[in-house]
Amino acid sequence: MNTKQHAVVDSPYGPLTLVAEDGLLCGLYMTDQRHRPPEETFGACAATAAFDAAEEQLEAYFAGELKEFTLELRLNGTPFQRRVWDQLRTIPYGETRTYGELADALGSPGASRAVGLANGKNPIGIIVPCHRVVGADGSLTGYGGGLDRKQRLLDFEGGAALF
Repeated sequence: MNTKQHAVVDSPYGPLTLVAEDGLLCGLYMTDQRHRPPEETFGACAATAAFDAAEEQLEAYFAGELKEFTLELRLNGTPFQRRVWDQLRTIPYGETRTYGELADALGSPGASRAVGLANGKNPIGIIVPCHRVVGADGSLTGYGGGLDRKQRLLDFEGGAALF
């Protein structure tokens, strides 16, 4: 039986709900995030080592000191979704990729819509950097945390101040 726990931490983008399953981070959700699971699925509010490590790395990221997260994650999804989410983790800090480029990298040219759907269901925002994916013309497209947050994250990674 899987045991879930959660904690809420502050960030420059509002409160972030961290969810761990059997001691591994399996969720990072923003307020009003699309595809955010119901609160009752997050388990009890508790302090765990997974949350301590995640909070420490998030603080370093928001301070501009961390460019790549090294947390052990539990990515719950279909095999295709997990492949997309793994590919997202290869996009370097401060760079973007298009949905088509991700589909090509996965060996599935023409699957950009499927990549987009998987990207939208990413359960661990920011750490699995789905905000780094843009439309074919470089435009901002859907983001579960909202386009304003997506733009702010991209601007931040591009060297802009957080506020």
